[in-house]
Amino acid sequence: EFEFLGDWDDQCDFLIDLGFELPKLPETAKTAENFVHGCQSNVWLVAEVKPNEPSDSGSESGVEPASNEEVSIEFIANSDAVIVNGLIAVLMIVFNGRTPREILATDVQAVFTKLGLERHLSPQRRNGLYGMVERIRQIAAQAT
Repeated sequence: EFEFLGDWDDQCDFLIDLGFELPKLPETAKTAENFVHGCQSNVWLVAEVKPNEPSDSGSESGVEPASNEEVSIEFIANSDAVIVNGLIAVLMIVFNGRTPREILATDVQAVFTKLGLERHLSPQRRNGLYGMVERIRQIAAQAT
């Protein structure tokens, strides 16, 4: 839907609207541990690794330890900048609810290029965006 909006001003407005729809991170989660370094604005990111629904091919008790294919990761992130919240919303669309393997295999560069984000973001914003992606990938790698 994003790429059909026309010019960058319309796309930017859409990003800002997406950012307003993000779930709010509780103030207690805005800690140094959850702070994303490398961003121009303040960004906090938390993740929850969740077991996926057991399949019929597993154990009957459904209590086998989860492998990386049996878990998905849910992220919540917020920033103090409205445009950054919009960029976070894009990342949530791309990564939320995916398995660690899917997250690590995602060609995020291709996604950003398709959306035109590469050519419209300042170098600082681009670095921050990739800082968030790197943090998401670290979390996924730890969950494998």
